[in-house]
Amino acid sequence: MKVADADAMRAFGRALGNALSTQRARALVVTIRGELGAGKTTFVGGVLNALGFQGFARSPTYTLIEPYEFAGRQVFHLDLYRLADPGEVEALGLRDLLNDDAVLLIEWPERGAGLIPPADLALTIDYAAEGRVLDAAAHGQAGRELLQRLVQM
Repeated sequence: MKVADADAMRAFGRALGNALSTQRARALVVTIRGELGAGKTTFVGGVLNALGFQGFARSPTYTLIEPYEFAGRQVFHLDLYRLADPGEVEALGLRDLLNDDAVLLIEWPERGAGLIPPADLALTIDYAAEGRVLDAAAHGQAGRELLQRLVQM
């Protein structure tokens, strides 16, 4: 999918947020890969806006985790960019976040390789001559259902 600008990235994030609002079977993990400035936090802002957050998403580059709660649904925005070693993920307590109503939106998942939960939906944002290109891959039943809802929106 081609994403022309920040508004389009935010709109795609809102579409995912709308899809997430209807799926509550268990914790969901969405990973978001892309270079610095690709639009990962802008995308997450769209997800949060669709779920009820007003304003722009706070980048968790320094805090590593920004928690949100919407109508009984917990959303955790993680940015693993500053991790020097995947082993540092253990100190974040991700296992404690994985309750049934949780959504984890993880930027820079490769920095926690092997120690973060498997992604239900893996997103990659790449630069192209005509703008940014967003690719999505679903894993497992929950991920396939989420991607199907996302494509329909």
